[in-house]
Amino acid sequence: MKLRVMTLPVAARLLQCAAACAALMPAGCSRAPTWDIMGSLFPAWLVCIVLGILLTVLARWLLLRFGIALLYPVLVYPCLAAVFTFAIWLICF
Repeated sequence: MKLRVMTLPVAARLLQCAAACAALMPAGCSRAPTWDIMGSLFPAWLVCIVLGILLTVLARWLLLRFGIALLYPVLVYPCLAAVFTFAIWLICF
């Protein structure tokens, strides 16, 4: 007994995809994440980047304090800044 696989025409698939995208679009209409700092509204991503860079500076100071040498510091520090920034974003939002 041979099983038949039912396939939809391309137009029907495009219509289903468009309907799914249209259903997900209103989810992006919520309020933008902002923080009120001294009366000014700052975007949350900007605050996360600043905190990520400050944590990277702290990590660099700790690495220098403990005498840990890095093979590629040009690669490590931007990656640390990105990791700290994304971690703060995930924790806060």
